[in-house]
Amino acid sequence: MLNYIWLALVILAVAISGWNDRWKEVTDGAFDGAKTAVTIALGLIGIMALWLGVMRLAERAGLVQKIARALRPLMRRLFPDVPQNHPAMGAMVMNMAANMLGLGNAATPLGLRAMRDLEALNPHPGIATNAMCTFLAINTASVQLIPTTAIAILVAAGSTRPTAIVGTALLATLCAATTAIIAVKILEKVRWFAVRTQIDSAGASETTTPDAASAPATAEFPVAPRRASWFGFAAIIALLLFFALIFVRMVWPQFFSQPIASDANVFIRGVNALSLLAIPFLLSFFPVYAATRGVKVYEEFVEGAKEGFNVILRIIPFLVAMLVAIGMFKGAGGVDLLSRLLTPVLAPLQFPPDLLPLVLMRPLSGSATLALLADIVHRLGPENIVSLMAATIYGSTETTFYVAAVYFGSVGVKQTRHAIPAGLLADLVGVIASVAICRAVL
Repeated sequence: MLNYIWLALVILAVAISGWNDRWKEVTDGAFDGAKTAVTIALGLIGIMALWLGVMRLAERAGLVQKIARALRPLMRRLFPDVPQNHPAMGAMVMNMAANMLGLGNAATPLGLRAMRDLEALNPHPGIATNAMCTFLAINTASVQLIPTTAIAILVAAGSTRPTAIVGTALLATLCAATTAIIAVKILEKVRWFAVRTQIDSAGASETTTPDAASAPATAEFPVAPRRASWFGFAAIIALLLFFALIFVRMVWPQFFSQPIASDANVFIRGVNALSLLAIPFLLSFFPVYAATRGVKVYEEFVEGAKEGFNVILRIIPFLVAMLVAIGMFKGAGGVDLLSRLLTPVLAPLQFPPDLLPLVLMRPLSGSATLALLADIVHRLGPENIVSLMAATIYGSTETTFYVAAVYFGSVGVKQTRHAIPAGLLADLVGVIASVAICRAVL
């Protein structure tokens, strides 16, 4: 699928630039895309090293196994091809939780770690398994408890109710996530997305749908750690109580004689508190928990961090290829052309034409979409319903092609099968739901 999309973007960019005489813009877009890809990859090295080190501590302490067992019923339905106690289960759960809280710096490394664990079960290296496609689709339609970036844009523009999009974005992402799961489960059974594995003696093509069922069973987890002493239990409980106290103080400041933010209710304060405390909690809880289980935390953290550099090196070629094609298409004016062509079609459906450039750009580039969102809010005002629709769309959709390039590139997958169609369908439903929900409740 990515082969066709990448080739189409390049050919369309050349054709459109020839018609519009935008050769310089296409060239600049290609070079800027290549430079941006390397910049993004290098920027991920430190974060990757940090979170892979933390994940190794969680594994050695047996915490990942416990997380996977706790959510086994749900994860078994979503990922039936992954063994129940495999470390990929825990990594995927933690990635989804980070995405829900808007913790992008944690979600991406955890997602890459999950993809690496899923690749260990892959019987057909280079071809996405059903579990990989499902995981990517869920990531591209991740449920957002609070769209912090979109809210920040509204606040900067002087909005009197920037948190009005919290409910609309949550409902829209629920629609998108549901669509992604249904679509990926249906598409994985379609013969078009099966993979050619060999040619039989009669010359007929034999196809198969790759999954992890035939992958060799491996002992992924280390030897069970020792039980914590009473002192270790006391240390863990003390840490939990400390963060619980801080959380209560942030959500109900009146109990501590502190002023209450006038523009935030208890739900918003709770989600904000979770977003602020999640990273410090994880970075302190995992080492403490591992130490109480007899894990040499410094040595294991360093070993885990080493893996981050190899992962980033594998990502760079895939990221360069995708961002170069996107940069060429943008430079040629492809997004503007699509907007002009689609406006007459969508106008009778009461779809605001101001949203079209943002909607078309969203699967391609997060930074460009953010700029378009800021422009809409600036031109129309932060209280305008179209601005609120744009903010909801930004908070309930994802840069599908970027996510696919990073996640699949990290494990060398070239045949993405049905992951991209499922992700794009989820984005489409997210956009439609955003507009409909905003019209209904705002």
